[in-house]
Amino acid sequence: MTLTVLNVAYPLAPVGLDAVGGAEQVLSCLDRALVQQGHRSIVVACTGSSAAGTLVETPAETGALDETAKGRAQRAHRAAIAAARARWPIDVVHLHGIDFDAYLPDDGPTLVTLHLPLAWYRQEVLMPTREDLWLHAVSDAQQRTAPAGSRLIAPIPNGVDIDALYKPRLRRDFALVLSRVCPEKGIHLAIEAAKRARAPLAIGGQIYPYATHIQYFTDEVRPRLDRRRRFLGPLGFSAKRRLLNSARCLLIPSLAAETSSLVAMEALACGTPVVAFPNGALPNVVEHGTTGFLVNDIDEMAAAINNSAGLDNERCRADAQRRFTLDSMVAAYMDAYRALAKLGASRAGLRAAQ
Repeated sequence: MTLTVLNVAYPLAPVGLDAVGGAEQVLSCLDRALVQQGHRSIVVACTGSSAAGTLVETPAETGALDETAKGRAQRAHRAAIAAARARWPIDVVHLHGIDFDAYLPDDGPTLVTLHLPLAWYRQEVLMPTREDLWLHAVSDAQQRTAPAGSRLIAPIPNGVDIDALYKPRLRRDFALVLSRVCPEKGIHLAIEAAKRARAPLAIGGQIYPYATHIQYFTDEVRPRLDRRRRFLGPLGFSAKRRLLNSARCLLIPSLAAETSSLVAMEALACGTPVVAFPNGALPNVVEHGTTGFLVNDIDEMAAAINNSAGLDNERCRADAQRRFTLDSMVAAYMDAYRALAKLGASRAGLRAAQ
């Protein structure tokens, strides 16, 4: 069964191989997988994106990302989705943005991936009444936080392209942070921990032009940087892979519940231990004392940075190969696409017979 799938990105973040966010990376992986398997992939995303299939661009917002900009981007997305559905025989629409309800089509088989903590969504959108609108979490840990009355299908766990990520390099003595730069990611805590551990720290990440993100970088991150704790800005895939394969450890000082932590999976795929606060799904990703350390404060993170050098890199990589493969994730999404497409075809047949 050849499918035509319309993947829709969050309106304010580009997608592609060098995408920063987990949602954007998952979308790009699915786009490539659809094309590789002979399906038609159509992607609605803002300017600056790239796709293996057909890219339908909406204008990128270039100024401050406030409510006015968000509303403008959502309207552009809504129009682009309608145009794509009018042009191609779409089997499934797949939405990835936290604001998906702002441009959710009124009908047709639709899958929504809830990439972010469920508490960040409007609770009523987690209770769909349409039979052909399926919502899902990306981990069991996230699923367990669903509020009463939620109607979610089984989780589809994230996975990473282990073969593409792994490129052995000489291990160096620095800790690494890869993250969006925003208050809930706790990057300032990683800097303090690296200082107490007397370890170099490299920070790769995007500062999106939200007022709170810029203020956080200005007040909490930049004043703490020095010659050994450096901010590198956004990284493309090659630079990210180089750092992941040479770092002593990856730090995840996130203060929010991580729904799956794609970056932790990427680090393990490269054989790099993970040091993290035990928020959200991270206790299910990091095996304490074997593939990294779960820590509770800055002092524990500092000690773990030094102790991570004693962990077995090959054990980390083997764990990723066993648990976080891209093939497993893609297969689960393809199953969902086929089931939704079959449901849509059945409903269309019933309407035609009436």
